[in-house]
Amino acid sequence: MRTTIHILLILFTGVALGLVVRSFRTANERPQPSVEDVIYTSDVAPGDAIADDVRVENDQPSRPPEDEAWLSRFELTERSGETINSEDLLGTPYVVSFFFSTCPSICVTQNQKIQELQKEFEGQDVRFVAISVDPETDSPKVLQEYAARFGADPEQWLFLTGDLDYIRKVGSMVFRLPVNKQFHSERFVLIDDKGEIQGFYNWPDEKQFDQLKIDIRELANSVSTAKSS
Repeated sequence: MRTTIHILLILFTGVALGLVVRSFRTANERPQPSVEDVIYTSDVAPGDAIADDVRVENDQPSRPPEDEAWLSRFELTERSGETINSEDLLGTPYVVSFFFSTCPSICVTQNQKIQELQKEFEGQDVRFVAISVDPETDSPKVLQEYAARFGADPEQWLFLTGDLDYIRKVGSMVFRLPVNKQFHSERFVLIDDKGEIQGFYNWPDEKQFDQLKIDIRELANSVSTAKSS
């Protein structure tokens, strides 16, 4: 009887040790994020402002992977009521942003930045495309009034709206930014005249915003040169 109890105790101990080792090994084998991965936590959601004391210093705009094929077509309604699709924008570089008209703070500052770009590149081969992430509120009529606050040139600065689910797809699949109702990234996306993404620019960062101006000018000059030749 005593021998049987000893055997059972040995077996139980062996099984317990085996489970502990297996658990430890599995945890170590789980894929870990690389230094290039973006990790979102419950404290900081995509697009949320990060406190200055924890903001990562990075004054360079990011670039899209060169070997990825993504959906690149979209169709939305402009404040004029006209349907605008991605083919209509080909031939001219443009800057994409996401916003909503009832946003009392960040969207206002963001659109002031675009207003600054519009003034600097007035009459040049570049457009600005602002897409609403609250289309239930932002009808074409509402967008007309909102655009007027910033003196938006209807030929150069477009304000687009549509179905929210579709805009989510446009944000993530076309422009690779997380968007949702009244939620968007603090990034501008620069698209070249062929409809390809050239970079993502964190507009609150002064160096990135300055680099955006440089890159816009280079693309616009290239288009102008091609048209005149």
